[in-house]
Amino acid sequence: MFKKISTSIFIIFLLVSCSSTKKISSENLTEKYISSISENALKTNLTIIASDEMEGRETGSEGQKKAGRYIIEQYQKAGISFPKGATSYYQTVPAAYLNAKRNENLSDSENIWAFIEGTDKKEEIVIVSAHYDHVGIKNGEVFNGADDDGSGTVALIEIAKAFQKAKNEGNGPRRSILILHVTGEEHGLHGSRYYTENPLFPLKNTVADVNIDMIGRRDDLHKDTNNYIYVIGSDYLSSDLYAICESTNQKHIGLTLDYKYNDKKDKNRYYYRSDHYNFAKNGIPSVFFFNGSHADYHKPTDVVDKIEFDALTKRTKYAFAVAWEIAIREKRLVVDKTN
Repeated sequence: MFKKISTSIFIIFLLVSCSSTKKISSENLTEKYISSISENALKTNLTIIASDEMEGRETGSEGQKKAGRYIIEQYQKAGISFPKGATSYYQTVPAAYLNAKRNENLSDSENIWAFIEGTDKKEEIVIVSAHYDHVGIKNGEVFNGADDDGSGTVALIEIAKAFQKAKNEGNGPRRSILILHVTGEEHGLHGSRYYTENPLFPLKNTVADVNIDMIGRRDDLHKDTNNYIYVIGSDYLSSDLYAICESTNQKHIGLTLDYKYNDKKDKNRYYYRSDHYNFAKNGIPSVFFFNGSHADYHKPTDVVDKIEFDALTKRTKYAFAVAWEIAIREKRLVVDKTN
């Protein structure tokens, strides 16, 4: 009798223990993949992306193409493919398109994309975007663009690697992730506009855009800390997106979320000045992460030595965590507001 009772208790204990372990494991998945984002990798990649060798990454220039080849090499090393339906990592953006609004004699350029396919909701697409062009060489000086937007460029690489790691370990996102390095931002958001006019995946299946543009520095309004990020547009189209940005930060990151530039009346009009806007104007919930402007903005002094890599790492982790939550939730983001 005693033996039977003991055996029953032991079985119950095992079941409870396994259930508890499974629950804890699920709760810690986000933390696990957030932690995989490497400050050393961000620094290594940015040191190359924003080097003089890349000649300031002017749209369509050989320097930008060289940077593009380096970006693709990182995806190949990590086993991250280009999207299904594409023939390479490139989406060509023709010179005729780039010069149509005002002829700046730009050459053919390319958006660069990488892809992590989802599981049961793989037809739904979460885009994580950043521009990889800058303004080139002026008067013999290289404008390296370490913060603008070398910081966002290398953040995308680390975010893609974190998603791929999750997939490799059997914990991949439910929705598919399109990593999108866009060209032509500095000349008028051309690359992101081209993608939304020539999308690889139907825009109706695109759930959100998480856009990263300058996250490696601090501005004059935050002289005493870099533990902040400006959040722009999260509540313009979707109450779900706003809630995710808030809750994810509270649970996992601990940044100060600054909404100063989220005001639609803000004179800087940042909401309309980065690549998320081309998605938002098509009714796709979009959020823009930004550290604010600084004295080196669009100057040759925007160099790697001035990047605060602790801040870049923490903000990259935040952008990943937001994209992760969008990609794994049961329901796609609701679009319950009009902009």
